[in-house]
Amino acid sequence: MKLVNFKISGQVQGVGFRPFVYQLVTQLSLNGFVKNNQNGVELEVEGLDANISEFEILLHSKLPPLARIDKIKKIEKELKNYKIFEIIQSTNDLKTSSKTALTSPDIAICSECLNDIKDENKYLDYFATNCTNCGPRYSIIKTVPYDRANTSMQDFTMCDSCDDEYKNPLNRRYHAQPISCNSCGPSLNESIEKTADYIKNGKIVAIKGIGGFHIVCDASNDEVVKKLREFKHRSSKPFAIMCKDENQVKDIASISEKEKELLHSKEAPIVILKKDIKSSDKYSKYVAPNIDRIACFLPYTSLHHLLFEHLDNPIVATSANLASEPIIIDAKMIKEKLPFVEFILDFNREIINGVDDSLLQVVDAKGQMLRLSRGFGPKVIKLPFKSKKKILAVGANAKNAIAFVIDDNIILSPHIGDLGSLKAFEFFQATIETFKRFYDFEPDIIVHDKHPNYETTKWAKLQNKELKEVQHHLAHIYATKAEFALDGDYLGFSFDGTGYGDDGLLWGGEIFLGDKRKYTFKSIKLLGGEKAIKEPRRVALSMLFDRYTLDEVLSLNLELIQSFKESEIKILHQSYTKNLNAPKSSSVGRVFDAIASFLNLLHFQTYEGEAGLICEQNYKPEITKVFEYKIIDGVIDIEFDLFDKDLVSIYINTLCKIVIDISKLEKKEVILSGGVFQNKTLLELIIKELKKENIKYYFQQETSINDGGIALGQAYYQVMH
Repeated sequence: MKLVNFKISGQVQGVGFRPFVYQLVTQLSLNGFVKNNQNGVELEVEGLDANISEFEILLHSKLPPLARIDKIKKIEKELKNYKIFEIIQSTNDLKTSSKTALTSPDIAICSECLNDIKDENKYLDYFATNCTNCGPRYSIIKTVPYDRANTSMQDFTMCDSCDDEYKNPLNRRYHAQPISCNSCGPSLNESIEKTADYIKNGKIVAIKGIGGFHIVCDASNDEVVKKLREFKHRSSKPFAIMCKDENQVKDIASISEKEKELLHSKEAPIVILKKDIKSSDKYSKYVAPNIDRIACFLPYTSLHHLLFEHLDNPIVATSANLASEPIIIDAKMIKEKLPFVEFILDFNREIINGVDDSLLQVVDAKGQMLRLSRGFGPKVIKLPFKSKKKILAVGANAKNAIAFVIDDNIILSPHIGDLGSLKAFEFFQATIETFKRFYDFEPDIIVHDKHPNYETTKWAKLQNKELKEVQHHLAHIYATKAEFALDGDYLGFSFDGTGYGDDGLLWGGEIFLGDKRKYTFKSIKLLGGEKAIKEPRRVALSMLFDRYTLDEVLSLNLELIQSFKESEIKILHQSYTKNLNAPKSSSVGRVFDAIASFLNLLHFQTYEGEAGLICEQNYKPEITKVFEYKIIDGVIDIEFDLFDKDLVSIYINTLCKIVIDISKLEKKEVILSGGVFQNKTLLELIIKELKKENIKYYFQQETSINDGGIALGQAYYQVMH
């Protein structure tokens, strides 16, 4: 006989871990207790040595689907002669200990709950059905431990039947904090059938989801989708569409096994797929204009599934917000901000923490995270040791997320967004306060980007804390290192739009050996600064000024030249020659913008990354030509032929060759990070060649490869230095 005390940390609250333990010990005739605490789960088991050994094996091998054990601290104690095994009240009185219990992400409805809403029982047609294996988590939590009293479900008293399920350790709804039914739970303000009628009749509606409202309309109706674009001032940025089931997705796009796996996963993200050209009549031409990709996802709540019982067509389901503002979480703000919405389907369970839909694509038969949010966030990265300091990393200005270092955890927040509005910045501040509240967290160090004009940098400098700064492109490399728990020197390719460099210039095509930048691309001038990002034609014009006189440029018979007035070109030439509002940039992403303009694909960008997407779909695999390039003092100078009709294909081939040539020269394992590597064609081409050369490579899969990963990189850099 012996007694063992276990302290377990990881994803062990709100995931059915305690009833799982209860069932194991019952089978093995062990006594003792299990409880939640601020750091995870504590349990004591007393019984035969062999049974305790078997318990330890099963603890790891039979985990519930949402649970994850990161660490177990085990101590053998004196026997206490426990008579029973019980699940006891959570403790929250550890005054000397910091809170480290991990907050679970929100999870899509499970198959068992889907069956429940179809059966003749208290859950029949109930829109908020959930259990320990699914449903809301992060979006309803005020603080940890994850108990009902600490969630927005505290306002709903369970009926006797739900209370019985909640208290029964052998029931899958045991301590499912959002448990409720038709008798006792949250209720809808309108009927689901009425909502479906509005959609079928060409109306724009708002529907409350797990982490915020979606704006919804019939995805097959040209008139209403076009109207939605006009109302949202969103001329061409793609909308995501929710499909009834996998067959409906297949009517719209071609899907691989990995894409199918992601669509059906418990996280239920939006997945970017290749359009099936033969099926373009299944959805409006205004859903995803000018590109060959379409973003699809499947219903992930019982409300969504019940809605599709009344709909035959897929629906546009886009986040309810204004440009550069966070997702709206209450109906009052829908009426105030989005007056074009004709009908609102709301319910009375409060959303505490707004959370957007996650976005992925498949590259090299692996998922690649583009927006880490619902289902995946908060995301925990384990460190190989405990950090002596509490660290807050505040990330970038675009696609912002924040990261916290507590003990041996880096906790990455869900996507916050672009900090281009007061509302977005308020959401950034609110998210910091949320995580401070979760973990009684006060940072010892704040890590920020080097860009002096980032809102995150300005905020950090007002906090009266010790500050550290990490260069933007190095943070991209360290984000990858964090995801794969890498240490030491790697050859890091950090390609993106623009970021503030160590020399005060705008970097964006940087190659690091260890922490030192060893190579960069020859700079181009961004005429008009920020304006050049929205007008690819300005970058193209700058590249022409690099090669030709003003008179020669004016004489060129090019559409991009004709898009300017002659007087504008003359003013921009002055800007170019006198370096007036014409910052230099080594950005790979901006060159893609210029190429889109040279090929008359796009002269004005309506959303970030549009030029890159359009360039990518114009790549021709049969073109094998590359541009010559030279490296002088670490500066890569590509000898472009700007008038070649295959410019985009040749540039992608050339970038691939540069990556492979430098990788062979430096003989190091390779890291690929930054927004340019969202270009699936480029990334897969590079990976194919790296495999041929037997060069090991890493690119982010579970964390955002774009600026959404900057906070993670900042945090990991600080921890490792």
